[in-house]
Amino acid sequence: MNKQMQILTNGLVRENPLLVLNIGLCSSLGITTSIFNGLGMGAGMTFVLVMSELVISIFRKHIPNAIRLPVFIIIIAAFTTIVQMVLNAYVPALYDALGVFLPLIVVNCIIMGRVEAFASKNNPGNAILDAVGMGIGYTLVLLAISLIRELFGGGTLFAGTALKLELIPEAYRIGILNSAPGGFIVFGFLGALVQAIRQHSENKKNSKEVA
Repeated sequence: MNKQMQILTNGLVRENPLLVLNIGLCSSLGITTSIFNGLGMGAGMTFVLVMSELVISIFRKHIPNAIRLPVFIIIIAAFTTIVQMVLNAYVPALYDALGVFLPLIVVNCIIMGRVEAFASKNNPGNAILDAVGMGIGYTLVLLAISLIRELFGGGTLFAGTALKLELIPEAYRIGILNSAPGGFIVFGFLGALVQAIRQHSENKKNSKEVA
C-alpha cells in the first residue's frame, strides 16, 4: 500500500512534471491566461496520460523494443485525437482557446517520458496510479499559474464561462502577465517557492538526523 501511495503522490510534489522535472513547459506557459484554459488542458492531458499508460502497460511485453517509440506515439495520438474531437464537438470555445497546444499533446514530454520510463516497465495498476498522480500534479500547477495570470493580469476569474467575475479595474491590472514573459515570471516564482520548500524540508530532516 505504501508503494502505491508513493507512486500516486510522486507527481504532486517530489516529481511534479512542471515545477520539479521542468518538462512539458510549452503548454503551461502558452495557455494559462485563464482558469478555464488551464483546467481544460489539465483534464485533456490527464485523460491522454492515463489511457496511454494503461494501454502501453497492458501490452508492454508484446511491443518489440525496436519499434516501441513509434507504437507509443500512435497510441498517444489516438487518445489525443479523441480529446480533440470531444472538445470540438461539445466545448468549441475551449477547443479554439487551446489551439495548437491541443494536438501537441502527442509529443508532450510528460506523456512520452512517463510511458517510456514507467508504463513500459510496470503493471497496469501502478501505471494508472502514476498517470493520475502526474496528471493531477500537472493540472494543479496549471491552475495556480492560470489563477495568478488571469486575476492580476486580466482582472477576472473564470473568463470564458458564464461565471465570469470582474474583480480588478483595468487601471490596476498587471498587463505583462497576459503575455508570454508573464507566464515565465509566474512560473519562475512558483518554481522558486517549491525549491525553497523542498530545501527547507531537507535541512529540517538533516538537522533531526544530526541531533
